[in-house]
Amino acid sequence: MKKIHLFLIIFLFAGFSGYAQRNSEQDFDPERLKAARIAFITSRLELNSEQAEKFWPVYNEYTEKREANLKQMASLYPRRGQAALSDSDAKKAIEKRFDIQRKMIEDEQLFVNQVSKIISYNQILKLNGIARDFTRMIYQKNRQRRSSNN
Repeated sequence: MKKIHLFLIIFLFAGFSGYAQRNSEQDFDPERLKAARIAFITSRLELNSEQAEKFWPVYNEYTEKREANLKQMASLYPRRGQAALSDSDAKKAIEKRFDIQRKMIEDEQLFVNQVSKIISYNQILKLNGIARDFTRMIYQKNRQRRSSNN
């Protein structure tokens, strides 16, 4: 168990040091970022190898659905420079947003039901914060990289 955590931590920091040293946005590697996210969350949730093997397919499916719903919701809002919506179109957009939000809640409930068979409810509760910590860390590394390049 300690070997797995040590490996994940080493992999995580090696991935981030390479990621932080990149000089251009063209060098962005989504596979490397995905591997770093897996290592970070697996380590912070303290998943054993059996749990991780079962957890990641369920989590990935859930996050794909969530991201698709968020994109769909963002597309409902008029962009700068676009003509204003009529009141009836705005009402339809708001109703569609509520439909998407309901779907997102249903998806999250399904996810919790599925993943609770793999990890504890305490781990599930921590998951959202850990995922945000990872995102925050990536933003900070990018800011540091940009400020050191300027």
